[in-house]
Amino acid sequence: MPFIKLQFKPGVDKDRTDYSGEGGWWETEKVRFRSGYPQKIGGWTKYSTTQVLGACRQLWAWVTSFSDNIIALGTSKKVYLAVGNVFYDVTPLRQSFATTATDNMIHTTSGSTTLSVTLTTHGAVTGDYVTIAGATTFDSVPAAEMNANHKVTVVDANTFTFVVTTAPTDSTPGGGGTAITAAFELAVGNDNVTEGIGWGTGTWDESPAGDRHWGLGGTQPVYLPLRAWWFSHIDNDLIASIQDGAIYYWSRDGFTGTAPTDPAAPLLVRMKLLTDKVTADDVYVAAAVPVKTTQTLLSQQDKHLIAFGAVPYGSTDIADFDPLLIRWSDQDIPEQWTPQVTNSAGSIRLSRGSKIVRALPTRQEILVWTDSNLYAFQFLGTTDVFSVQPYADSISIASARACVSTSNITYWMGRDKFYVYSGRVETLPCTLRDHVFSDLDLTQAPQVVCGTNEEWNEVWWFYPSISGAKNWNDKYVVYNYGEDVWYHGNMERTAWMDSSLRDNPLAVATDSTTADGFMYTHEDGVDDDVSAMTSYIESSDFDLGDGEHYMLSRRMIPDISLSQSTAVTPEVTLQIKKRNFPGTVFSGDTSDSQLVSETGVGTHTNEVFIRARARQMAIRITSSALGVQWKLGSPRIDLRQDGRQ
Repeated sequence: MPFIKLQFKPGVDKDRTDYSGEGGWWETEKVRFRSGYPQKIGGWTKYSTTQVLGACRQLWAWVTSFSDNIIALGTSKKVYLAVGNVFYDVTPLRQSFATTATDNMIHTTSGSTTLSVTLTTHGAVTGDYVTIAGATTFDSVPAAEMNANHKVTVVDANTFTFVVTTAPTDSTPGGGGTAITAAFELAVGNDNVTEGIGWGTGTWDESPAGDRHWGLGGTQPVYLPLRAWWFSHIDNDLIASIQDGAIYYWSRDGFTGTAPTDPAAPLLVRMKLLTDKVTADDVYVAAAVPVKTTQTLLSQQDKHLIAFGAVPYGSTDIADFDPLLIRWSDQDIPEQWTPQVTNSAGSIRLSRGSKIVRALPTRQEILVWTDSNLYAFQFLGTTDVFSVQPYADSISIASARACVSTSNITYWMGRDKFYVYSGRVETLPCTLRDHVFSDLDLTQAPQVVCGTNEEWNEVWWFYPSISGAKNWNDKYVVYNYGEDVWYHGNMERTAWMDSSLRDNPLAVATDSTTADGFMYTHEDGVDDDVSAMTSYIESSDFDLGDGEHYMLSRRMIPDISLSQSTAVTPEVTLQIKKRNFPGTVFSGDTSDSQLVSETGVGTHTNEVFIRARARQMAIRITSSALGVQWKLGSPRIDLRQDGRQ
């Protein structure tokens, strides 16, 4: 029989039917394209065995003048600085208690690892974290177990509990000594977009009878935003802000003003409110610092710290927050926000939209999205300092992290399509548009995160799907701008960073059950950490001529390379799937006695013998074993006409 070379167009097209997409690819999982041919994506390994607490939404990398290569991670519960594979907790503190307020505040119950604490007006809510220090061993509970960072469960305004490992042997109504300190961290935020009633969720808005009646009353839901951080760095120091919250500062010198003798010492010092730093320095006016912002970033060309969405100058009341106001500090002085004729601090207000969603620095400007418009924010270097130019009306952006710039081009996901900006705003054609946006969970859309993988010319979007029903990012879609193709799959990632300061992209996978997770190094190996990665690609249907005749096939030359595998005997599974009419199930996908033709393909497989007879066929390559890496070339199949019906 004559062999026919199967040449498929690169990329995946699900905006047409699988029959009308003949000659292309219909489905992928953990597959990318290079030079027009599909291959399994690279694997990933844990960056550290330390699990970060909370859903991570932001990663930031910078190198100090002391050669510290630091990664900042902002989660719904914590802020970490990673140096090497060690994570340092620098979460800002909300309030600290000491002296008589904490004397013998710890209470034990014999046999219970849950310890109770009496601390008047502690101000915590369940899930917050407190660091206890100075407690002494009592009732067999070691001091080291009490003097640690604990997640608290609130009993009432004056009482909370935390858990230790060692159960006490007695019940003591008060112990721990008179040198105890209790430092409460910034209140935790939401792991994802949370549905609530009125003022909040849980017991906050429930009466003893269980009636929800705060705020809106009745059963009308409101959606509480997820906790998101924004990071920038100025010289050696880190500037952070909570979305719709305050601005914080971490100093490489540990706020001492001099280089520390121990390089690790500053990593043990918590971040501070920028207003507290200004007050301590006693040079500038703390009341001028915005007490609430949507996002901050440092303009790298001119070193202004910019707040997008801010409380106006002259106010310290968050109720005065203006979501369209842009304010900036004096040049190279992030502590100075008082506008004066002798400095460049100032402000400007956007006129269109109802709120600023995101500001993204590009090569020559900062792009600013409102909920309906795109602006260009540019440094002038004159007495006006900055200018604003409207670029596009009636556009959307799925989330604050749904955009990225690479190679001087900006890409972003809207709420119903993709966009590209390369001097003008255009719709980015997408062969997966209906597949993605019909499944995008708009309620959880603020979780959408975008990042680049520049080695492969890729832009990745991770998004929450309706079909996954997890309320977390569980799927991805990729645009390969080098090949101008799209592909997709399943993967749970809440943060992504592709930095020249690291050899590989980094991402955080947050568990949807515990809302905690691990950071991973991507494009490292061929597996899912220590587990096998399932990867597959399936073609659209193909037929003979107009599909009137049946096809018969008995052999195939697979042309699959496994040379980069780490397994001793790597193998993929090759399937020939068959059916007679578009839209029906493939034979073998149900209890049909006609099985899908399936065979293994190894390193030394020259040809495989199959038996398939149908009007339409599709091929599928799958790998699900450890150490397998594959590339598909141009398979050849012997096909001949075999009657008609």
